[in-house]
Amino acid sequence: MNWTKVDIFTATAGIDMLTSCLMDLGIRGFSIQDAEDFNEFLENKDGKWDYIDEDLMGLSNCESCVTVYLPEDSQGAETLQMIRELLSRLKSNDSENIYGRLEVELSGICEEDWANNWKQYFKPFCVGEKLYIKPSWEEGNCPNGRTTLEIDPASSFGTGQHHTTRLCLELMEKEINENTKLLDLGCGSGILFIGGILLGAKTAFAVDIEENASRIACENAEKNNLSKDMYTVKCGNILTDESLVNEIGTGYDVICANIVADVLKAMSPVFPKFLKDNGILIISGIISERKDEVVETVKSNGFEVLDTKEKEGWAAVKLRKV
Repeated sequence: MNWTKVDIFTATAGIDMLTSCLMDLGIRGFSIQDAEDFNEFLENKDGKWDYIDEDLMGLSNCESCVTVYLPEDSQGAETLQMIRELLSRLKSNDSENIYGRLEVELSGICEEDWANNWKQYFKPFCVGEKLYIKPSWEEGNCPNGRTTLEIDPASSFGTGQHHTTRLCLELMEKEINENTKLLDLGCGSGILFIGGILLGAKTAFAVDIEENASRIACENAEKNNLSKDMYTVKCGNILTDESLVNEIGTGYDVICANIVADVLKAMSPVFPKFLKDNGILIISGIISERKDEVVETVKSNGFEVLDTKEKEGWAAVKLRKV
């Protein structure tokens, strides 16, 4: 397995929050380079050292950086995109420039090669009882009784291979019927709302904070020959854009939200506004260590838990509005 070094440039004040957010993406290991921390070490008069390699002295004026290593496969590609979307969210709320420039640099491989090399690991596969997910560049015969969902995530999160997406689709398929009005919050590549319509949903409204994700979601909807009168895709932030909230409207039968723990908690007071009585909320993108914390926050806003699925450190939860 080949690995790529991913440097995330930030500022001293943003390191703790950034690393906490990275852990919410399932990233367990990282290294930190920070000038302020190194200078504090140099000023420590009680330090048990008498020589520091000259190369290390460059740390005294370096730019703060958090480094992670990602495998060069489809999971690594999805994690990289999750990192990019995380940084975009942090930037949008960083009016005081706490986090610095929040830019990513890859080492050992150029971005164009990364964007293409991982595709060799993305093969057709089945999800749940009804869907067959196939990348747009692969040939494959759909097994009997299943519906093909063709996806090209491009630079957006969502191939269906990540556990967060698969768990969400598995929980969703039993809640979809010909009358379902579906809302997909944080749609990424569009895989969830497209899957919902292919499973029989009547209409879907999808939202993502990234403009690029909204464009890719529309392209994937077209790849699956969905009628444009069946879905709406918008770019925006429901936590700050009241006009978008009004445009989304109410009366949804099912909401799916595959995001991260802190965003799900922030959204929890808004979920009931969109759902009809007894409507279903499916949340995913939660590391198992934070499942109880997130579920308790959502429950406190008028929900009860119906089902939970976990896989390799990730959790998805189905709840009902009460």
